[in-house]
Amino acid sequence: MRNFVSATNSAPKTPASRALFLFGAVALGLALGAMYYFYDELYKPNVNVPDEGAFVYIPTGSTKENVVFELEKSGYIDNMSSLVRAMERLEYGRKIYPGKYKISRGLNNKKLVRILAAGMQTPVNLTIGSVRTRQRLAGIIARQIEPDSVSLLLAMRDAMLAHSYGFNVENFAAMFLPNTYQLYWNVSVSDFLKRMNGEWEKFWSSNDRDDRLKRTGLSRTEAVVLASIVSEETSKVDEMPTIAGVYINRLRKRMALQADPTVRFAVGDFSVRRILTAHTKIQSPYNTYRNRGLPPGPICIPSTRVIDAVLNYEEHDYIFFCARADFSGYHSFTKTYAQHMSSANAYQRALNRRSIFQ
Repeated sequence: MRNFVSATNSAPKTPASRALFLFGAVALGLALGAMYYFYDELYKPNVNVPDEGAFVYIPTGSTKENVVFELEKSGYIDNMSSLVRAMERLEYGRKIYPGKYKISRGLNNKKLVRILAAGMQTPVNLTIGSVRTRQRLAGIIARQIEPDSVSLLLAMRDAMLAHSYGFNVENFAAMFLPNTYQLYWNVSVSDFLKRMNGEWEKFWSSNDRDDRLKRTGLSRTEAVVLASIVSEETSKVDEMPTIAGVYINRLRKRMALQADPTVRFAVGDFSVRRILTAHTKIQSPYNTYRNRGLPPGPICIPSTRVIDAVLNYEEHDYIFFCARADFSGYHSFTKTYAQHMSSANAYQRALNRRSIFQ
């Protein structure tokens, strides 16, 4: 019986075939390595942030090196070397867009670079609340956008700039109405002021405010100044129109307003609970015991609700009001000085009982 041997098994492997096999294996390994390197550089997730995402800030005037520094400083990038290589490959840096950028968990380098290169920043919801001083106002704004508080405060104290918007240095702060505004983090001081002026115009032209303003006999800024006094007098929304009515009555009679909050503002100490005779003699244009009419500017940034209370002031014959002796936060309103002194004496005795002497 014959034995047959397979032809394939009988052919010996030549050196050339072994070299070809080895070359193929090396080429395949290099190709796989290059593919992984390419994947690692562009497509591998490289951002580690909380589930809700996080933000990185690219300052105005940044270079590519600054952007790399900000990203590394954030601590959100797992592999900075691969990100830098991706930036090179995608030619990032021809134009740098400053701003606030949201990055999500698992974002890869390619997507991150594309977001930055396209300037796809996230708007800021900037909130302005009711605050007492321009310094405080500038500080609150600066914590939410790129311009610093010094730049903002200098702008608020710039006479020519204030005049260009129809204000002066003392009442310029009236333009900053409390609300939440959506804008970009890297907005310039100039563009921010333009936006605030636009919101000011929009506020007065809506809800018949300019028409209601006419019955007060005040200008827009004067209405805000009066609202700032009312805001400091009471937190009770239901009596704000009544208090506004008292002050409008006094203005029309050319009487001094004698508003205690303006004295606190003049003194510069908002912790004062009891206004003394010495306080009322302080030399200041904001002291409405010494000066008739409204002070030259707002003593706080009043809410729009208080401004509306001034526009909807209550018509009555009250000339005086005084905090109630029960410390409820409400006031007693009177038409004559004798009635007022009776209420004032009761309140003074209540202060004495509580040992509130200043």
